[in-house]
Amino acid sequence: MKFQAFAGLFAIALCACQSTSARKADFTVKNQIDITVPAGAQDLRVWMALPQEDSLQQVSGLHVDSPFPNWQITTDSEGNRVLFVEAKSPKEGTYPLATTFDLVRTEHRHAPKAEKSRPLNDEEKKRFERELSGNANVVLSTEVRDLSKQIVGSEQNPVIAARKIYDWTLRNIDYWVKAPATKKASAFGSSEYCLSSKTGNCTDFHSLYAALTRSAGIPTRILYGSFLKQELDGKDVDQSYHCWIEFYAPEIGWIPLDVAVADIFLGDFDLTPENDELVRRTTAAGYTGPDPALVEYYFGNVEERRVLWSVGRDIVLEPKPAAGAINALPKAHVEIDGQTAAEKTAWKRKLTYTQLQ
Repeated sequence: MKFQAFAGLFAIALCACQSTSARKADFTVKNQIDITVPAGAQDLRVWMALPQEDSLQQVSGLHVDSPFPNWQITTDSEGNRVLFVEAKSPKEGTYPLATTFDLVRTEHRHAPKAEKSRPLNDEEKKRFERELSGNANVVLSTEVRDLSKQIVGSEQNPVIAARKIYDWTLRNIDYWVKAPATKKASAFGSSEYCLSSKTGNCTDFHSLYAALTRSAGIPTRILYGSFLKQELDGKDVDQSYHCWIEFYAPEIGWIPLDVAVADIFLGDFDLTPENDELVRRTTAAGYTGPDPALVEYYFGNVEERRVLWSVGRDIVLEPKPAAGAINALPKAHVEIDGQTAAEKTAWKRKLTYTQLQ
């Protein structure tokens, strides 16, 4: 049963930690994919996620270590910078493609005050048309639109409406790692799967959240990155990926949230040998039990132990892949002779980092 303290909860003011300055963390990072090229391959093309740069994420010393000389940094349809590598008639074998860089990441703090915002005007609705629309896996179906109306009611303020949807998601959706024997994630991060199954991973959670908020007229975007997890510092393994949300509130701007990780800290489950590691590694700094303050924190804040790889869904890469628009770019997209090469079989990713301070 979901953590009942959140039924009907609306507390826009966050925990007292808001009064402190945003935390920062410095890392040195190596992001690598190992690509296995089969015999007889004629054309290898790789689009690899690069760390983005913004006010929260400063990247320096970016170095590309490519086994193939033909590479360039391009920009995709969402404005993300991407590493593109191509090789004609590559020899059979396994090839490491790596980037290294130094990263200074700042915690994203926001104390969204409902009274400071307002509904979107016509110009904003036009400007954020993409962030208000559905796509392949964020589906604005009649069912989702009706549900959004039930959750939000007559509320027009985007901050209040976004919080209502946050609380509804916490009450009704469970992260799959809580009970891995009976729950699972979708393959692509699907709003429809999440709504029907009431479970999923971070992309399922945030696809549904995006569908509900967009249905309520709130511009929403999904950000893909990775946690720089404390317990995996210095370890040479695939750190997977993580995604979170930003919604737009006029007069305030883009406000972050992470309802998927917040769901872990509800604590409405038992730790077992089967889920202990999964639960721990679903967070940035581990899990020691329920933490209502963190559930509050993740509406308006995300911690500094993250790296941002890309923003958006249904991304059109440059040059264009044979596959057309891709679902998202949290790691890489690889094609061999015009066919999408599957992760784990044709390529594997490793993310290694060390915190400097």
